[in-house]
Formats: sequence, C-alpha cells, structure tokens
Amino acid sequence: MPSSHLLLEEPIRMVSILEPSKPSFFPAMTKIVGTLGPKSRSVETISNCLKAGMSVARFDFSWHDPEYHQETLENLKVAIKSTKKLCAVMLDTVGAEMQVVNKSEKAISLEANAQVVLTPDAGQEASSEILPINFDGLAKVVKKGDTIFIGQYLFTGSETTSVWLEVSEVTGQDVVCIIKNSATLAGSLFTLHASQIHIDLPTLTEKDKEVISTWGVKNKIDFLSLSYTRHAEDVRQAREFLSKLGDISQTQIFAKIENVEGLTHFDEILQEADGIILSRGNLGIDLPPEKVFLFQKSALYKCNMAGKPAVLTRVVDSMTDNLRPTRAEATDVANAVLDGSDAILLGAETLRGLYPVETISTVGRICSEAEKVFNQDLYFKKTVKYVGEPMSHLESIASSAVRAAIKVKASIIICFTSSGRAARLIAKYRPTMPVLSVVIPRLKTNQLKWSFSGAFEARQSLIVRGLFPMLADPRHPAESTSATNESILKVALDHGKALGVIKSHDRVVVCQKLGDASVVKIIELED
Repeated sequence: MPSSHLLLEEPIRMVSILEPSKPSFFPAMTKIVGTLGPKSRSVETISNCLKAGMSVARFDFSWHDPEYHQETLENLKVAIKSTKKLCAVMLDTVGAEMQVVNKSEKAISLEANAQVVLTPDAGQEASSEILPINFDGLAKVVKKGDTIFIGQYLFTGSETTSVWLEVSEVTGQDVVCIIKNSATLAGSLFTLHASQIHIDLPTLTEKDKEVISTWGVKNKIDFLSLSYTRHAEDVRQAREFLSKLGDISQTQIFAKIENVEGLTHFDEILQEADGIILSRGNLGIDLPPEKVFLFQKSALYKCNMAGKPAVLTRVVDSMTDNLRPTRAEATDVANAVLDGSDAILLGAETLRGLYPVETISTVGRICSEAEKVFNQDLYFKKTVKYVGEPMSHLESIASSAVRAAIKVKASIIICFTSSGRAARLIAKYRPTMPVLSVVIPRLKTNQLKWSFSGAFEARQSLIVRGLFPMLADPRHPAESTSATNESILKVALDHGKALGVIKSHDRVVVCQKLGDASVVKIIELED
C-alpha cells in the first residue's frame, strides 16, 4: 500500500467549510447499507430511510426468525413502491459465531474480578456465575491468559453492556474466566468472541444454508454477506451452494472479514469474492487498537485496485442512542470516504437505534462533504499505474470515459451495460460526477419459459460508489435508428433531467457498444 494513500484535494478552500450542504437527488456518491430491525421495520420508517439515502437493506439472521424478516421485507417492498427508490436486499449469515444463550432473558450482572464459567451445557440457566454457550470445542482451543469478549447485540465497545474475560483455567469442557470489567448483559442472546483463536465452526452453517435456500431463494436476494470468512475456500463453497439454487445463482457474495484469520488470507479471499465487508467491530477486538487504521487503509486500497466494492462497518455507534455523532465518528466517516470506501454499513444504529433516519441522513451528508475534497486526479493516476499496460479493451474504454468526462466537465456519465461490468469499471476510476448505469435487459430461457435479465444487475450496482442504476425498456434500442423510435439514450437523458442532475447546455459522456465496437462520445445538450 502506498504510504501517501490519504487522498485529499489541496488546497481546501476555507469558505467551503462554511457553505451549507446543498440538497441533491444523490445525497452522496458513497452508498449506505441500513440494517432493518425493531426500530426500522415499519413502512413509514423504511420509506424515510430510502429518502434519506439508504440503497441496500441488510437482514441480519444472527437474531430473529425468517417470518419476522419476511414481514420487514414486505414493508420494504411497499416503501420502494411508494417512494419510487430502488433498494437491494442483503442477507447476512450467522456463520462461525459463538453465542451465549440467555433463555430467561433476565439481566445478568457481572462484577469485575469475580469468576464466571463458560459451559457448552445448554441445560444450564444463564447467571452471573455460569454462561451456557453454543460451542462445545471452546475448552480445546483456549488456554490460561487468553482474552474472551462477550457483547450485547453487536459489539459497541461500551464497557457497561460488554464484558472482557480472561481465561484462568480449563476444566473438562468448561472454561473458567476472571471478569475484567463490571457490566450488565440484557436480552436473550450475546455474541462471544475469542481473540485471535481459530474456532472450528463452518463458515456456512446448516442453519445458514436452510435460510438461504428458503428465504433467500423466495426473495431473490441481491447480496449474501458471508460472515466470518476466513479462507478463499469459504467463498468458493458458498458460490457452489448458490449455483444450485437457480434464481439466486447470480447473487453476489460479499466476504465479511471479522478476524485475523480472514485478514491473513485477505488477498486470496478478495480474488474469489464479489466484494468485501470490513467488520471493524470484531476486528477491533482481534487486532490491537493501534493496528485497525492500517488494516483499513490497506484493505480498502486493495479493493479499489481490484475494482471490487468495499463496505465499512461501525462508524457512528454513538448514534444508536444520540442524535449527533461524536467528532471522532464524524471524522472517521469522512476518512472512510477518503480511504476509498464504496459504502458505509450501519448496524445497531438503524437496527435498534433511536434515530435510524437521522443516522442515514447524517452519514450521507458527511460522505458528500468528504467527496468534495477527494483527490480524484491522484487516485486516477494511481489506478492507471496499478492496472499497467497493455490495458484490457474494457478497462481502456472505462478509463477513457472518466478522463473525457473530467476534461469536458460533464455533469454525468451514461453507460449502457447488460452485465453491469462496464459500469462498475467506470466507477472503479472514481469519476467526480454520477455514473448512470443503464442496464439493457437480455432475453433468456430455462427451456420452460422466457424471461428478461437485468433487475439483479441493476440492483447490484446500488452498493458501488458513484453508480446509479436505471433498468431500460427492452423494447427500445440502445441508439435510435428511426426518428419515430424513442431511444434508450433519450429516456436516460430525460431521467437525468427529471432528477435535476442534467440541465440545458450540460455536457454528457456516453459509453456504449455499437456492434462489436465500444464507443465513448460527448454530447452537448440543447435547450
């Protein structure tokens, strides 16, 4: 990773700091993934989340049943229809997650310096002296002095709802621990994390497979977030599983990097996955705090150069209970954008937070401000240098389209695509203007019926920075050959005008295929 990777436009005009943010159809080029849950599952709240800038809805199967998530998804569909805003669906697996089960749901108070026993005996009642866990191999892999972390819901880092334990001894299948800080655990389920220890649990569990093959297939999920990805083989096995499920064989797999094991095999995981989620909650426990920023910058740089979406988690934890982020969190969001994130993933902040809509809106505004000072020129040169020569045909067209758009100060780039690959390549070069990805549906058959592809490809661009999809009418040709035949280009331009991103006399760069050739052209609009 280059040492000077923080991309910042110099000099920043001080006046720009004082200028109010202008409202726009595109609140930010950086996308926002919102986790839907108790505080964000009504039609009204989801509608407001979409209007605020959420473009991907995440369903976390670490908690609650498929029926509950189905109700939420039905509300999402109603909200999409009423707001006329596209939203993709992400299924987040449980994976190799160790959990403490609290059947009584009574609050458990743990006092510093006291002892607590972790046991695989599911018959035991959770208390301040004993905590039953869902894994019978913990005693085999931990030793005296090892660190174990137990958190309520998701890891918040709050020392009142999360507890640090130090292993003092192992007796049979039980692990005896010293409590390092006083905390109260409330709820039915707590996540347990053993720092830098290999846990022999499958990445794709039988429960995960069941949920994917039923709920996932029924709802044609766009993204699968593969929790606790530790090896490239995890991604390959997940892809093989999806390939047998017909309708979701096109589902993109995002490898969720949550521990040192995943970091160690990051390069090969990146090659296999369609995108990466950097789960900083768990990584913040597995890594020393002073190493987290370095992993983030390195991982984002690698994703950017590979042209694969990178999603960052755990940015505004304090907004779970507060209307404003801390100064450190606001700076963290901006640095995530400058480091190259495609999307910001909000977990507890929208799942159970008090201000889901305000959180999305705030994060969007911070991203938008950071994008204004992103040094695109330096980034473009680094990317071109990394790709090297000779470039592939598509790579050459994509970089040329971005260079042309910047030189002529185009207001938008319009890219015609069937698979979405050409549009993603253009977005890889981080143009300063939005890229309208016009997805041309393709006719396909499974020998029983004919259908059009395109909806998957359109929604899957909703996680890529700067990419905004539009599904074309298959009856319209990409370029009009007859004065009476309305072209898709005209529809795309009208769409841009309606959104307010294209005005009279603006220049627009168009990237499309004509026969066997790929063409980049510049259009200057009339009145």
